[in-house]
Amino acid sequence: MAFEIGQIRHVALFTPRLKAHARFYTDVWGLDQVSEDADAVYFRGSSPEQFILSLHASDRRGLHHIAYALPDEESVERAAARLKKSNIRLVEEPHVLNEPGGGFGLRFIDPDGRCIELSSGASDHKSGWHSKNVEPRSICHIVNNTPDLQRITDFYTRVLGFRVSDWSGQQMVFLRSESKHHNISFNAAPHASVNHVAYLVSGVDEVMCGISNLRKHGFEPAWGPGRHGPGNNIFCYFKDPFGYVAEYTSDIDYITDESKHEPKVWPRSPESMDRWGVSAPPSAELREAMTGEPDNGWAA
Repeated sequence: MAFEIGQIRHVALFTPRLKAHARFYTDVWGLDQVSEDADAVYFRGSSPEQFILSLHASDRRGLHHIAYALPDEESVERAAARLKKSNIRLVEEPHVLNEPGGGFGLRFIDPDGRCIELSSGASDHKSGWHSKNVEPRSICHIVNNTPDLQRITDFYTRVLGFRVSDWSGQQMVFLRSESKHHNISFNAAPHASVNHVAYLVSGVDEVMCGISNLRKHGFEPAWGPGRHGPGNNIFCYFKDPFGYVAEYTSDIDYITDESKHEPKVWPRSPESMDRWGVSAPPSAELREAMTGEPDNGWAA
């Protein structure tokens, strides 16, 4: 039986400066803090999802985990059985989750050592959203660096059932587990690490409001605004003050008819990186931040 993986629910990152990092995502980026404990802070966007980002105290930067939705507890149990049959390492058996919103889930390790959560049944927010200068709704996608692009693509497609939406040359693959063009991508690099996290906003006006808001706080765009070729999404990237790259994005394509979609290999050219042609290519400084530090993840 195939996996029943849906949308990306949240991303969790390690940070050496938890309190200061948390203030950036509430006071500047536009999220709301919903919970905290001694070692972690959790943030919501404007969607009903209980939280879309969590920061976890550590002496290093890196990925804590990525969470994907499953429809119910039975699908979590089926996923656990299939992972074990494929000799995939579970670091947490199916159980009631101890995180905001609760739910029921498991965690396993992918071939690059990163931790993936599959979960269901988390409660939504019952209270409304207070309007802000910029309103990130949800995690659109995460891009991770990988030392073996073919191996990681094969794992996510063959084992987990993700579909290839497009390629950027032989450098990047864009994968989906739902109709959105991609909710995870992998970029060929010397080591595993987080490349960037993209936050979905309502449209181009909201992207531009985000740029204006970040500028008021002293942060200039590191790349963008522009419109990507793969996914057709509008983008603007910023370096956060603590070593990660974050993106506002909107207007991404959705693939509504699986039978008609054929993955395209986009050329590695300025025209496919920004179809508008208004943004200079990423700077060496931004590329360094996107490459990040080697992250052995939960395999360490």
